[in-house]
Amino acid sequence: MAEQTTTINNAPANVEVDTSYENDSSYGDELSSYSASLTSSVLDYRHENGRRYHKFRDGSYLLPNDETENDRLDIFHELCLTLLHRKLYLAPIKNPQRVIDLGTGTGIWAIDFADQHPEAEVIGCDLSPVQPTMVPPNVKFLVDDIESEWAYESDPFDFIHARFLTISIRDFGKLIKQCYRSVKPGGWVEFQEWDGYPMSPDGSLNGTALQQYYDEVWGAFEEAGYEVSPGPKLEQWFKEAGFVNIHVEKFLLPYGVWPKDPHLKKVGAWNQTQAEANGFEATALAPLTRFKKWTKEEVIVLASKARADGRNRNIHMMFDFYVVYGQRPEN
Repeated sequence: MAEQTTTINNAPANVEVDTSYENDSSYGDELSSYSASLTSSVLDYRHENGRRYHKFRDGSYLLPNDETENDRLDIFHELCLTLLHRKLYLAPIKNPQRVIDLGTGTGIWAIDFADQHPEAEVIGCDLSPVQPTMVPPNVKFLVDDIESEWAYESDPFDFIHARFLTISIRDFGKLIKQCYRSVKPGGWVEFQEWDGYPMSPDGSLNGTALQQYYDEVWGAFEEAGYEVSPGPKLEQWFKEAGFVNIHVEKFLLPYGVWPKDPHLKKVGAWNQTQAEANGFEATALAPLTRFKKWTKEEVIVLASKARADGRNRNIHMMFDFYVVYGQRPEN
């Protein structure tokens, strides 16, 4: 089968700013209208800087696993559903029988997929057993390190899904090759990932605390060996692994409610909501205190300044978000 790649760019060239507001007094009300909060059980942890972290393979994942963080991850799930117009995935899968969600977090994607596909066995895999116990009968959760060697080749999957592994994985190329070996011939693999560094085509991000935040935090992750911008590289990793019928879609993901376009405004509101649910602190605490020797108080000050800048409607921060899927050849 000849290698084929389809690329679709869903990001508009320019995003018009909504100037229909008089002041920022209603900003909190507008943002809160898109908020959501869910909970999940937490079974394993360590404490550091007032947050709780996983114990299995301690230190390999640098974000917390406490209820505050789990609520944020569920908000992020709603962000992705909004961005993709309520679709859990974009790959053209048909009648999947065996599915795995890598880095499942709270398990919310796996649970939703199991509800949509009751005929499928769905596995959610994560370092932390933070998933709920009341789940559909066709879902099960495993505690495992997806960067370790897998043992699924003898019982491969119809569909492998991964989302938001940015700043969690050191070697995406190796991981995607493991996906190739563990998916059935004709099966599909889909990754949904960020280009982690933000942008502002009008230059409004330049010199802000938001820019400083991402420069400092992403720099610490990179020094620790983590990939912070996997999205633009996914297509090449899929090709190197041997996938065909590779499909790339790039979406624009604003931060905040400054866009005039209703869909982008809603997406931006969800993005800001997940970040303000202690996301700035959760992401920065471990890398800056462990690898850059910052104090907890210094991290909180940086996060607070970034959060304040994020509420400034004159700062038009955006990210590129990629959905890439490919098929293992039939032969």
